[in-house]
Amino acid sequence: MHLSAYFGLVSFAVAAVAAPSGHYGYSSRAVSNLKSHIKNVVILVMENRSFDNILGGQTTPGLDNPLHNGPFCNPYNLDDPSEGEGCTAPKSFDSVANDPDHAIYGNNIQFFGEFVPDNDAIASGELTPSNKGFVYEQMRKYEDEADTDDLVTQVMHYYTEDQVPVMTSLVKNYLTFNYWHSDIPGNTNPNRAALTSGTSYGHGLNDDDFNNHALPMRSIFEQLTETNHTWVNYVDPDGGTGPDAGFYSWTYDTGNDDKIVELADFYDDAAAGNLAELSYINPSCCGVGTTSMHPSGLISDGETLIKSVYDALRSGPQWNNTLFILTFDESGGFHDHVPSPLAPRPDDKTFTLETPNGEDYTFPFDRLGGRIPTLLISPWVEKGAVEQKGTNHDNKTVSYQATSILRTLGSLWDFEPFNPRVEYAPSFEHLITDTARTDTPEALPEPDPFKQVGVRPRV
Repeated sequence: MHLSAYFGLVSFAVAAVAAPSGHYGYSSRAVSNLKSHIKNVVILVMENRSFDNILGGQTTPGLDNPLHNGPFCNPYNLDDPSEGEGCTAPKSFDSVANDPDHAIYGNNIQFFGEFVPDNDAIASGELTPSNKGFVYEQMRKYEDEADTDDLVTQVMHYYTEDQVPVMTSLVKNYLTFNYWHSDIPGNTNPNRAALTSGTSYGHGLNDDDFNNHALPMRSIFEQLTETNHTWVNYVDPDGGTGPDAGFYSWTYDTGNDDKIVELADFYDDAAAGNLAELSYINPSCCGVGTTSMHPSGLISDGETLIKSVYDALRSGPQWNNTLFILTFDESGGFHDHVPSPLAPRPDDKTFTLETPNGEDYTFPFDRLGGRIPTLLISPWVEKGAVEQKGTNHDNKTVSYQATSILRTLGSLWDFEPFNPRVEYAPSFEHLITDTARTDTPEALPEPDPFKQVGVRPRV
């Protein structure tokens, strides 16, 4: 496969977003328009779901998903495809009991078919992802715990529009990115660090440094404070994710941990019109009763959180100047059919871990993770729009990624990219329109728990 194919160039009929005349990434007009209309940014980062998994059943034209372009299939056995295969299909479980592998080596076998792929061959374009290892890896981990059909459903099936009414309403009313990837093909905290600072600083697992406030690099929280902009990190007291501002030593060394507050304060601040310029929300994780959509938490409980945040913003006095970014931290081991692109290394760090076959693998942080659902929600975006790829500072057409948020916030609040990864990321200020809409939904639909929850245990 040619290198351009590796970067996910696809050709099919799409519903393209028409940016306002003269608006394009990094243009002075687009930046001025962004600054004129957006005064408050709200970021909600959900957990561990792929684009094909959450948005695979959406009917909006232009979405590159299994409903439109599938089905996509994976063999049960990577070494012997004759043993059968599992394919994408509608309807998944509200609660996935068997959490798919989302370590770096899990992403390796899911995308490349091996735990220890050749990094040089990947970087040169000689080795490209086939995205054929999702069923194999789920069966390897859980074949003694669940039926094969259930394991296939867990990682290959997608949610229908009726199963995820909140996400469906948002897709139909706001802007969805078709090609948005996590910055790291690995676990939660490294990806949340990349989203807020542009790098995980060589971390590839959810290790103790995150809980001990040990990360030394510059974050969006430090940047905003030092330039007299305001931020608050709202955290669900049930815990399980973040607080992402708490990863960084700067936050505690400078006494800015007072900006980490409970989620209930968000609803009070939204109602009173007291939201900071950046509101960053950590949901709870990771079992039944939590709100991030991380297995085994219910999808319907995650939708309840999203609805609550949206409804509070929509009814609050700051709505007309708000950009709500809904995204996920990583794809969580769920199937997606789009290859993960290469990207510049943010720094000189690497991460080494032992894989299930006993070999060590060293990751150089030179490629992105899987596609994740990401939406722009605001009266200043087109209704039902689907954004394809973006244009970066080198005028290259590339996939959006988590650090596209930092790239765009740099345009909004006048700061330079923190590192080469952020500099490379395409920004999205050109997607802010000239005129505010008056037809945005006042409230989102109520989600309902599914009739079928979890998996049937093997007997």
